Amino acid sequence: MSNIPNTRSHVAETLKSRHRSERYFRLLGLAATIFGLAFLSILFVSITMKGYSAFQKTSILLNVSVEAGEALPAINYQGLIKASLRQSFPEVKKRQAKRALYGLVSSGAAYELRAKVIDNPTLIGTTVAIWVTASDDVDMVSKGVIPRGTTPAVRRLSDRQMGWLGVLENEGRVKTGFNWTLFTAGDSREPELAGVAVAMLGSFYSVLVCIVLSFPLGVMTAVYLEEFAPRNRWIEFVEININNLAAVPSIVFGLLGLAVFLNVFNLPRSSPLIGGMVLALMTLPTIVIASRAALKAVPPSVRDAALALGASPVQAVLHHVLPLAMPGTLTGTVIGTARALGETAPLLMIGMVAFIVDLPETILSPATALPVQVFLWADQPERAFGERTAAAILILLVFICSMNLLAVALRRKFEIRW
Repeated sequence: MSNIPNTRSHVAETLKSRHRSERYFRLLGLAATIFGLAFLSILFVSITMKGYSAFQKTSILLNVSVEAGEALPAINYQGLIKASLRQSFPEVKKRQAKRALYGLVSSGAAYELRAKVIDNPTLIGTTVAIWVTASDDVDMVSKGVIPRGTTPAVRRLSDRQMGWLGVLENEGRVKTGFNWTLFTAGDSREPELAGVAVAMLGSFYSVLVCIVLSFPLGVMTAVYLEEFAPRNRWIEFVEININNLAAVPSIVFGLLGLAVFLNVFNLPRSSPLIGGMVLALMTLPTIVIASRAALKAVPPSVRDAALALGASPVQAVLHHVLPLAMPGTLTGTVIGTARALGETAPLLMIGMVAFIVDLPETILSPATALPVQVFLWADQPERAFGERTAAAILILLVFICSMNLLAVALRRKFEIRW
């Protein structure tokens, strides 16, 4: 009896030590979570701060005289733009100064004027007031990305060009608005004319092909392996290889697509069809593994009850087990698709790194993808491509978040239904 107080005190000390250790562990986990979220926030904020300016562009108002009596296809629109700039600054006479003056506007200004005249031929013989896109250097200075007080070597605009820009601003002929070109145009050598429309459509078509091919094949494979396949060495070999394929580097699937889809079947290069097929091969193991785990989580009583009521094994699986496992299956599909959407290496191997300007009309048209567009722009020497690279990353993140929200909505629908 005399040892009971000692035992109680020992137990109390042990409990205190255990509770103290648990508190330390919880604090350590909380600190790790905060630490990770802090770095994630820093990364997101830095990308946003660098890329938000790409969603704006600078335009300059020009009064262009379109002479009458000239055939519509033969109009020299580039010459009309230059003549308008010379008319705004008649004191500019020397060739080098004129070249600097012309550098205030983008090389695409002539195409903007051409599109406006073609849409409304009655403008021929009149003076057209048109807002044209400014050059990338003017755009960076006007938006404040490059401070005006820096040296000409840094801002890449001479003092004389800054003076002309100041005159245009004082006259109200310079404005900054939303950059619709970023979402409606394809790639371009000029940063102010470059857009992600081709990349967005290419990613959409590729992911669509990927889901159409990988989702049914992955689910059917998981159903067979989990519910109907016999337990033998061959099935074990297949299961081991599926698990190994989930860890294979993505570039290996790109080499497979290059060797089989392009060199053997001669399918169109740089098309979303090939990209989707390669991404489907990469996504299949993830969907199979997640679907098998979801099928295992369904209680055996569901199968037994269906069989007891006279359902066949196929009916029990398709009508009862698979619908209950669908939320987990969709989760695996989203994880695999999100990984596929952010892949670059396999798409580089099949030629989706090409310079594409025209929008793809079908899954067989040449296209690129958002991750590849980020890769291409990050390698460009022009500073304006830096902000567009960050903007493309933000668009890619929005793309992935939208897909995840759609998957969450589908999961909730299936959970309510079943």
